[in-house]
Amino acid sequence: MGQLMLVGLTTQELEKLVEQLGEPKFRGRQIAMWVYRKGATDFGAMTNLPKELRRRLSDVALINPLEVIDVKVSSDGTVKYLSRLHDGETVECVFIPHDKWETICVSTQVGCPIGCKFCASGESYARNLTAGEIVGQVLISKRRESPNIVFMGMGEPLLNFGNLVKALQLLNHEVGIGARRITVSTVGIVQGIRKLAQLKMQVNLAVSLHAPNDELRQMLIPTKLPPLSELINACWEYFRATKRRISFEYVLLKGINDSAKHAFELARLLKGMPCHVNLIPYNHAVSNFERPAEETVRRFHHVLIEQGISATIRHERGSDICGACGQLRRHHLTPSMSLRNGRHQ
Repeated sequence: MGQLMLVGLTTQELEKLVEQLGEPKFRGRQIAMWVYRKGATDFGAMTNLPKELRRRLSDVALINPLEVIDVKVSSDGTVKYLSRLHDGETVECVFIPHDKWETICVSTQVGCPIGCKFCASGESYARNLTAGEIVGQVLISKRRESPNIVFMGMGEPLLNFGNLVKALQLLNHEVGIGARRITVSTVGIVQGIRKLAQLKMQVNLAVSLHAPNDELRQMLIPTKLPPLSELINACWEYFRATKRRISFEYVLLKGINDSAKHAFELARLLKGMPCHVNLIPYNHAVSNFERPAEETVRRFHHVLIEQGISATIRHERGSDICGACGQLRRHHLTPSMSLRNGRHQ
């Protein structure tokens, strides 16, 4: 059995841990504060803990289950982190800076089992991430006290439901990030959407649609999914349970799903729903597809607006470091590979 990972444990679980070590319960609350709020990366920094407790903790536990082994910085300020996990697997997350806020894009699986044809993440799949491995990505990336968190990295979050929910609870209650600053993205796992709705956690829901009809959607996303009619019904259920507007992600692929006809079809599908469409011009994650011309993108956007659908064209960030939508992938690295920019502290 490996060392215990503190990131991923609730305050209550940390209280039980210190009691097992013969320490008073309140020490667990102190550790939680250091780990989740103060960003401590080693036990020596936990100065209000007795030295002996710090020594014992260092013998049996690690703080963060992620070891940053590569950092790439984009010309636009976006930062991509490659981290090694306890079993040697690797995962990527992305920090996206803005003038007044920051966004952290986290992964929920090592690779992705869905296999969307235009997405690099689906080229291989290994396993689910633990709640601690999910939250650990936020802790290594965040600069501000309360960043926006988007579950739009590697993997399908709703196929890792238990760890997703615990990670959401840790981010909300332990790290102190408001639920409305968190967005869970799904390709359309209907049962997962309904289960998430029942929790009424107030997190935002984003659905990766990419096609306005079942035939085209099945071609782009070969994993068998419920029909769009069921997906739209589940989205309505989520809205009624949370009162949170639904976001739909739509990657525009040249000559495949980017015509005015597709735009009108999409508008009919979403008519009347409290939603917003994020149009994402393809960013060359894999070589089989092309990016539409800017005029085509603008025309698609115009049709949606004209039909009463709220929509924006997403500004691409981090593509020069393969940090944009669909570009994250599972890396296979040898132990001899050195850090590009040194270990992140």
